[in-house]
Parts: sequence; C-alpha cells; structure tokens
Amino acid sequence: MYTAAYKILSVLLAFAALNCSGRITTLVYPTLHDKKYDSEFPYRDCSEQLEAIGESVKIVYSTATYRTYLFPEGSHVLPGSITMELLNGYYQKSLVAQSSVSGTATVIYFDGRRLALLTCAHVVEFQDTIFAFYPDVPFVQSVSILVRQTNFIRDLPEGGELEILAKDEKNDIALLGREFESAPPGPVPVFSYPMGKSKNLQWGTFIYIIGYPMGYKMITKGIVSSPNRDGRGSFLTDAPMNMGLSGGIILAILDGVPNFELVGIAKAVSASSEYVLVPEPSYDQTTPGSVPFKGEAFVTLKQSIRYGVTYAVSTEVIRDLVMVNRSRLEARGFHLNSFIQ
Repeated sequence: MYTAAYKILSVLLAFAALNCSGRITTLVYPTLHDKKYDSEFPYRDCSEQLEAIGESVKIVYSTATYRTYLFPEGSHVLPGSITMELLNGYYQKSLVAQSSVSGTATVIYFDGRRLALLTCAHVVEFQDTIFAFYPDVPFVQSVSILVRQTNFIRDLPEGGELEILAKDEKNDIALLGREFESAPPGPVPVFSYPMGKSKNLQWGTFIYIIGYPMGYKMITKGIVSSPNRDGRGSFLTDAPMNMGLSGGIILAILDGVPNFELVGIAKAVSASSEYVLVPEPSYDQTTPGSVPFKGEAFVTLKQSIRYGVTYAVSTEVIRDLVMVNRSRLEARGFHLNSFIQ
C-alpha cells in the first residue's frame, strides 16, 4: 500500500516538475514561443550542435594558372589585334604564373557518389584575360590568358577537385560539385538543418557564422541589421569578417536551440581604397623604418577593411539559383529538393 502510494506521489511530483519547468521557460524566455527568429543569446549550451554543423563546412581553394605574353614597347599591339597566331609568335618569351584564393564551402548534398557544395561565386571566379598597357598609350605591354583553373578541398577523396555546377555572378553565389568514380571510404558530413527565410529576419536577430577566415576554422556571432534591404531578403550583420570567410554559412535560431536554420551566407565586408606610395619591389623590408628612403617610389592601391559591416546573400537568392538550374542539375544526378525545402 505504501509502495503504491509512493509511486503515485513520485509520478505526480515529476509531472508537476515538468509542468513547472515549462511555465518557467515560458515566463523567462517568452520569445522562444513566438515562431520568430531569436534576438537573444541562446539560453542553453549548443556547442555540440555547432560542432556537428561545422563538420559539413570546408575550406575551398581555387587556383588559376595564367600564361603571360610580353610585347616589346615598339610592337604597338592593340587589344583587338591579339590572335592565337600573334601569341604563338611570342610564346618563347611568355611566363606562367598562378593566382590562388581560399574561401568557405558547405556540403549541402551527398548521395554516396555525387557531392554538392554551396559557396560564393567570387571565391571561384577569375578573369579570362588580363591586359597591362604602356603608360600614356593604348598599346598592350602584356596579356595574361587563363589556361587552367582548379577548385579543390583537401580532405575529399580522388584529389578533391571540384567543378562549378551553377553560378550567379550578380548575386555572388555558386554551387560546386563532382561525381566520384567510387564511393568514398568514410562518411561525408552534410548540412542537415532546414533552409530558413531571410525575409523573416528582424532588426537584432542573433546569428552565427561558420567559416574559414585566414584559413582557420572559426565560429563567430553577430546581430542582423537592415533586414530585407533589397526586397529579396539580403541583410547586414555586425559579425566580424576576414578573407576566407566568404561563403560561410549564417545560422539563425527559431524558438530556441537546437532549432537552427540556414538564413544566408557571408559574401563581403565593407572596405575603403586609397593609393599610397611604396618602395620599389626589391627594397629590403628588414631596413629599420627610421632610415630615410632615397630610392624610386611606386604607387599602389591599398585596401582597408571596415570590420563590423558584413554583407550576406539571402536564402531567397540561394533557392532561386537552385530552381533556375534544377533541371540541368537533376539531369546530372544532383537532386537538391531536400536542401531548398
């Protein structure tokens, strides 16, 4: 009799504790039940979820190989007169150089053989042709032709090289991918949280950004400003950004952790440019700064990052890119319906 009564009392106490806990959560964190993205710092630990999400975020390297043809000053070569026949005549005097950048890409699809990632277009975008001119005349001093471009991720099998599946240069977004010859030996983590709606963000919405600034995997936080600034969901955030974070995923929280949703990707930071005088390239940089410079000075363009103003690509734009290229992607076996829903 006593045992039965004790069990009933225990159940009632447990029910009361759960009910009380729910009431306390509702009273202390009322905005967790408003069906809106949270504007407060997460009320409980979410490190485990963020770490798991971070496994799907990769650093992507893009390298362009250029062949540069040099023309003597008296050759009087104009841009419109350059042909392959002309370039072949200067081939022996040409130079080969590479230009590399890194950014962030997130695995959004994997079916065992096919892999797709989301990033910014400028991370994998290079000019096809670059001209240099002699001073004060319209004649070409050199022309650099893009002969090869590689996009790769180090920890992927079969060399990790990727191709551009789809790209929207205007909105600075791209899809990378490939089909493996054989299934990778180990698991490939995929971003599995819902795609949210950037248009539903508000002033002060709390967000996380995961990416690779300066080559280091990092998580940073910020708040949203100027939501839906262009009518298509784009917004600003005060989260700090540095080179390499381009393409980093932006996460908001809908009614408390662990309800993360993708609300965009980081694409650019505010910056200013100015021309400054610098020593000649061969100048010894170890020379103390207090020693007067007496050599020839050169003009170069210097950019200064304005931290705290980061631009984002909205999920509305991301959805549009997938939908516009949907039939072409599916014809190649990339079915991204689960990602955009």
